[in-house]
Amino acid sequence: MRKTALPVMMATSLIGLGSAIAYADEDEKQNLGAVAKLMPTAKVTLQQGLTAAEQKGQPISGKFEVDEGHFQLSVYTAQGGKYAENQVDYTTGTLAKSEAITGGDDLKEAKEQSEAMGKAKKSLKAAVDQAERQHAGYRAVSVEPELKKGHSVAVVTLLKGSESKTASEALE
Repeated sequence: MRKTALPVMMATSLIGLGSAIAYADEDEKQNLGAVAKLMPTAKVTLQQGLTAAEQKGQPISGKFEVDEGHFQLSVYTAQGGKYAENQVDYTTGTLAKSEAITGGDDLKEAKEQSEAMGKAKKSLKAAVDQAERQHAGYRAVSVEPELKKGHSVAVVTLLKGSESKTASEALE
């Protein structure tokens, strides 16, 4: 019985993990759709948001998102081993609010992003600029650094109307 229980438990866990990933992907698609509808109201670019948040530390990710029904521009920053989520006013480009990230998935993500940026030789803003140049007519709505095979890469999500694509830009 023990020999068959482990494979069954592993299969059940993998199915659960696959469902969680599919659910997260579906949430991201829905959020991206909502962002696409609201992007015309944004008067600032993602790059301007990254620049505005620099007063709180090094930008380690940024995105336009709809959170609890509110459209916003969020930029995570790192400074001295501490992390913050900064809200940038998407109509003026000024820093509206900053909150320390102290736990949960947000802290885990911030640490991973900070590690990826630790290997970077260029900024997220430069990566976003490059992605937009390479994809004429598209506007960047998010940027997140990742380590891929030990190298720092920025994953940039771009929108043109309701059409989306992602681009990977080397940060080293």
